[in-house]
Amino acid sequence: MNRTLLTRRLEADGHTVTTATNGREALQILETELPDVVLLDIVMPELDGLVVLEHLKADVGLRDVPVIMISAVDELESVVRCIELGAEDYLPKPFEPTLLRARINAALTRRRLTRVEQARVRDVFARFLPETVVDEVMQRTNGEPRLGGVRLVGTVLFGDLRGFTTFAEQNPPDLVVDVLNRYFGEMSDAILDEGGTLLGFLGDGILAVFGAPIAADDHADRALTAAREMLHERLPLFNAWARESLADDDAGFRMGIGIASGPFMSGNVGSARRLEYTAIGDPVNTAARLQDLTKVLRRQVLVADSTRSLLRDERIALEYVDQHEVRGKTESVRLWTLEATVE
Repeated sequence: MNRTLLTRRLEADGHTVTTATNGREALQILETELPDVVLLDIVMPELDGLVVLEHLKADVGLRDVPVIMISAVDELESVVRCIELGAEDYLPKPFEPTLLRARINAALTRRRLTRVEQARVRDVFARFLPETVVDEVMQRTNGEPRLGGVRLVGTVLFGDLRGFTTFAEQNPPDLVVDVLNRYFGEMSDAILDEGGTLLGFLGDGILAVFGAPIAADDHADRALTAAREMLHERLPLFNAWARESLADDDAGFRMGIGIASGPFMSGNVGSARRLEYTAIGDPVNTAARLQDLTKVLRRQVLVADSTRSLLRDERIALEYVDQHEVRGKTESVRLWTLEATVE
């Protein structure tokens, strides 16, 4: 009778209502339907409200659904326990229409705000993660804008735009920013299309990792494929655009790319007001220093032997360059490159 009365009142307010006669049936319904609000009686056959609530809050896909507990006057202690488990509110029986409407509207407002926030967070993730892994990250983190620190093996790519400092000194700020944004757009697409994660833009440099935050066995292959696309497809497109936009047939930029693999730690760092996803470890430092070394050795790409040894695709051909001292490392590093030509 209570269930019928409650259903009629909710439908009269314009809501669509699905009912269950016991806790087990409720969980079965929730496997296929995602409601905006759950009204959950504490006393039910088969599975009581406490057990159902625990199931809801343990399910990543359901834990954000607001739950309003329904209780009799003498069940206050159980209501407190439900609030501790994550229930948003409670309704006493018999139902008072004004209070029922207020509780439902408040729960719906919270649900809408949660969805807006999750959409915002997803947009943030999509700015540095490939679209194919955004949904997986959102599911793992339950929509929270924080990726806990993990230690994994991946590949780091550091790219630098040559000659841009001189260009920036000789041109108006608006033009400099437009050119740099165009360059980053091209290179970011190459990285994201290969499943890489953008860590940041450092001046005219770009830093990315492959194999984080979602592990990938072929991270080394992906990094080298991205580097090849950056150099042989994206950079020519960018330079063609630059020549046309600057009305200068001689306009053109070059790149240097350093790539290294190995174990590193990754996760969100920062403060409550600003977070950044980053990676910390030897491959990050090595990739940056190999990029610097491309200027000395006059190579567009330098690949550490740590990356070459992890390649899975035999079609990725590398040419041996030399064994060279790298600042910060106690032993010299065997270096490889993607192409035979020098700058």
